[in-house]
Amino acid sequence: MSQKKRLIIAITGATGAVYGVRMLQVLREQAEWESHLVISTAGLVNLSYEMQITRSELYALADVVHGIDDIAASIASGGFKTEGLIIAPCSMKTLAAVAHGFGDNLISRAADVALKERRRVVLLTREAPLHLVHIRNMATVTEMGGIIFPPMPAFYSKFNSVLEMVNETVGRVLDMYGVNVSGLYQPWTGLSKN
Repeated sequence: MSQKKRLIIAITGATGAVYGVRMLQVLREQAEWESHLVISTAGLVNLSYEMQITRSELYALADVVHGIDDIAASIASGGFKTEGLIIAPCSMKTLAAVAHGFGDNLISRAADVALKERRRVVLLTREAPLHLVHIRNMATVTEMGGIIFPPMPAFYSKFNSVLEMVNETVGRVLDMYGVNVSGLYQPWTGLSKN
């Protein structure tokens, strides 16, 4: 039996908890993937407010759940093989922690590990407008090899629902890791074909 591919999904307190939840739902349907979840305290508050989802309902979506303060967790070590990490949504506080190498909780530590091991790290940053420190932190993470992916809807897709809008972002991000996203969204094929 081959080893499942592992992907870490981190959820912070920024608006947009639906992105992390939807990623876990998609990964749940993929037999060859193992999801590892870590959520901040503010992320739990926001999850309850935005989606009316309980902690236990969220945890049931993940294969493995890690506590935010569990710095001894498997995902805190480079020796634990993963395909990388997605922070969805990513607050400006977490962006700053990743940009400056603060391993003060398991989200920033797991991101630091993934970056040092040259694994894919995608941050769905959520803030507007941005000030100069936000922009510099995004540049720093990019220079370190991370990918800044603000969840911006592609209105040319002519969405019929918020879920379709979320699915497009989720599909595009998970596709970067090789997750089967068939049916999640329609990739752009050119104006003449759409």
